[in-house]
Amino acid sequence: MVRVSVMYPNHEGTKFDMTYYINRHIPMVRQLLGSALRGVSVEQGISGEGPGSPASYVAMGHLLFDSVEAFQTSFGPHAQAIMEDIPNYTNSEPIVQISEVKL
Repeated sequence: MVRVSVMYPNHEGTKFDMTYYINRHIPMVRQLLGSALRGVSVEQGISGEGPGSPASYVAMGHLLFDSVEAFQTSFGPHAQAIMEDIPNYTNSEPIVQISEVKL
């Protein structure tokens, strides 16, 4: 299983509409990726390591797939539509990481 993590860096002036992300963006992604998408989780950053320090990421979305190939095959045809929706909920430039789930 692989996890595609989309992390939104938290910089001064970062805006993120979590309501839009959860209610509009993620359902769109689910619909477009179909059965290849095995699971989704969303996290909202609340703090950094030190007391009162800002979170490194304002939000993170995690998508589970059986394989990298399953991700690429399902995401590729819809990449443009998914990417074009980003300005509707944030001004942060996302960082994407694909990881193999070990546990």
